[in-house]
Amino acid sequence: MYDLIIRNGKVVDAQQEVMADVAVRGGKIAAVGTGLDADATEEIDAAGLIVFPGGIDPHVHFNEPGRADWEGLETGTRALAAGGVTTFFDMPLNSSPPVLNVEAFEAKAAAAREKSLVNAYFWGGLVPGNLGELKGLHRCGVIGFKAFMSNSGIDEFPAADDYTLYEGMRIAADLGALVAVHAENDGICGALAHRAVAAGKVSARDYLESRPVVAELEAIQRAILYADITGCRLHIVHVSSGAGIDLVKAARARGVDVTCETCAHYLVLTDEDVVRLGAVAKCAPPIRSQAEQDALWKHVLAGDVQMVTSDHSPAPMALKQGDNFFSIWGGIAGCQSTLPLLITEGYHGRGMSLREVAAVTSTRAAARFDFDNKGRIVAGADADLALVDIDSHWTLAAEDLQYRHKVSPYVGMEMRAQVMWTLVGGRTVWAS
Repeated sequence: MYDLIIRNGKVVDAQQEVMADVAVRGGKIAAVGTGLDADATEEIDAAGLIVFPGGIDPHVHFNEPGRADWEGLETGTRALAAGGVTTFFDMPLNSSPPVLNVEAFEAKAAAAREKSLVNAYFWGGLVPGNLGELKGLHRCGVIGFKAFMSNSGIDEFPAADDYTLYEGMRIAADLGALVAVHAENDGICGALAHRAVAAGKVSARDYLESRPVVAELEAIQRAILYADITGCRLHIVHVSSGAGIDLVKAARARGVDVTCETCAHYLVLTDEDVVRLGAVAKCAPPIRSQAEQDALWKHVLAGDVQMVTSDHSPAPMALKQGDNFFSIWGGIAGCQSTLPLLITEGYHGRGMSLREVAAVTSTRAAARFDFDNKGRIVAGADADLALVDIDSHWTLAAEDLQYRHKVSPYVGMEMRAQVMWTLVGGRTVWAS
């Protein structure tokens, strides 16, 4: 007797694509097979649906405690569930106080236990002055340490200078921990921004031009160098350029333990969209040209990109207003749409395989962050699953969004995939 059987769906993860039933007992996948001859307390008919492993989003900003008016755990995780995501890793900088020590970690973990609909994990911060806190954070179970190589926008979370980044990587290597970096050269971006603003050049196009690809490439190279020397496990977040992926790919080929992610917004929007949409599409690194998007897609389709994440970073609309594009809060609300967008633009639009969709949204993140029980649909794995209709046609409306602020650059886009069920430990957390 099972708790649940999902029948008649097509089971897809990075290793398989097969018609099968999935049986669940005690929050775990108990069996996967064709025509399971068994009874269950509950059954779901998944005919015509794809059964994916639940999504893992290693890059969200839910801001609680302290800035839940930007986005909180309740609304943020409901949006994740609506997008087929069952596990998230929350970034350390936007909560108040930031997750720079054990006390701040415990406050965030307590909030998640009370409010999160899905599995919650947390990054710790790596900033000047908190090197002595890293061991304690590691003992608490942080997923890794996040450092900014440029201005984070949060005064309490300053950029890591070279000493802090190098020494932090050395400590992380001793702990067996992973360091993630926002890789942009602060000197280049800061000077170009200052020059533009001083000249009164404060449009969206001026902002885009102040953060050139070279700033990303230099920072990626520097982070890879430090990781290679220290033996630290490194993850480059939100890579926005094909040349950035090239650097990571080359480093991996010579044995550096480095992975990278790109984000859905770099794969579906261009600089022209930023100019057209305005603040809702502002982020850093910025959304780039059609040529850069094509280069990113080439790497995604080749399997060179380990993860596609959302970098969900919303803010109240009051912070997204104004004539000076430099002073507007930069962050895109998108964690509900990553999987539907990848299926729409990747599978339907560019011939991406469903197995590769599963790989970049779940399986490879599970492997990189040492979750042996996630990212696969096999007996013994957690019953974290997303059931998706990949043949639907619908247009995303603001009222569909589960965010605290119902704003996203994806509103108005036609989607060719819809999440119908999301299950965490075999328990339904979203049903469309």
